[in-house]
Amino acid sequence: MAGPESRGRTDDAEDAGHLDLERTRELFEASTDFTIGLEEEFAIVDPESLDLRHRFEDLYAACLQDELLAESAAGELIASEIEIRSGRAESFAEAMELQREHRGRLFALAEGMGLALAAAGTHPWASYLDQRIIDTPHYARLRGELRWVAQRNNTWSLHVHVGVRGPDRAVAVCDHLRRVLPALLALSANSPFLDGRDTGLHSVRTEIFTRTFPRCGIHEPFGSWKAYRDFVDVLVRTNSIVEATQLWWSVRPHHTFGTVELRICDAQTRGEESFALAALITACIAQTALDYDAGRLPEPLGQRQIEENLWRAIRYGMDGKMIDFDRGVETPTPAAVERLLEWTGPARESLGLEVVLPELNGARRALRAFDGGASIEEIYRVAVAETKRTYVPEGVSMK
Repeated sequence: MAGPESRGRTDDAEDAGHLDLERTRELFEASTDFTIGLEEEFAIVDPESLDLRHRFEDLYAACLQDELLAESAAGELIASEIEIRSGRAESFAEAMELQREHRGRLFALAEGMGLALAAAGTHPWASYLDQRIIDTPHYARLRGELRWVAQRNNTWSLHVHVGVRGPDRAVAVCDHLRRVLPALLALSANSPFLDGRDTGLHSVRTEIFTRTFPRCGIHEPFGSWKAYRDFVDVLVRTNSIVEATQLWWSVRPHHTFGTVELRICDAQTRGEESFALAALITACIAQTALDYDAGRLPEPLGQRQIEENLWRAIRYGMDGKMIDFDRGVETPTPAAVERLLEWTGPARESLGLEVVLPELNGARRALRAFDGGASIEEIYRVAVAETKRTYVPEGVSMK
């Protein structure tokens, strides 16, 4: 397998039991480089009040009657969220085309049910105490194991899968990508509001999910497939995990698809920005693999170094600075993103990836509107309208 299959699921059951590390090693040996899979998560909201609606089961049941959405829609923990997946694509252009059609059909179904869909890292005022976790064996187990942690996680994100051939190569790619995750998070930051307040953070979603879930955030470098395999094997033998999906790291080898999955980014309010960010992520993964082949990968950064830049991304987003640990100096975060564009030039050219980044990301737009006197509700109402307008630019069709 070379990339994520398109499967509609109400949980992550496709990974259940996929902790046979020998099977996973063979999967990566047979993987095909640089296939693409996109996963976009949406909040289900009332179009008038903009409050979250626990309607996943109803919307998913409607998706199962659609020949495409039956294979691409999925649930993610809470009943006010739905995800659509492009499925495996041989190119980024193909992945976008698949996802555009999935977007259109999903938005049409939601509108026909009197619902709206929103794309942002958090809901600005919804109480996690009101959230309902999807009633499946998988999520019931997570609810029992994680308790408050599972209940608290009403967040939405963007995940990108890229096929990477070879188990040691995939681990090396994950190890190296750790150093670019803070810049990608800063670029994607789209969750400044929570509990009806300005949090002072650009990505409070990251604090909610990455800082609370076990086996989450940015792992230490493994160095080899053997080290990775041995660690996961210990987790299995000590009853820490029963499914590969319980490895929630921000970048990880995916046990079902033979891909490297990067999952640190906030959901994007504008559809074109979601694609642009996904294209840059794809380029980062591919360029890292190419640099590995050429023997150009530097030593992975230490955990304490990564954590410094991760906090800066969470707190300041694109308005802050990153530490260039190679030179021991600060650099503006936009300059760090520009360096990502320069570094990934060969991969972008080879794969035909166009990356057009916005002048202001979601957090910056929201905070500037807030500083200008707009209320959080007004800002979110504009964002929900922007989601519909840009994810389905041709307009919602009920056919």
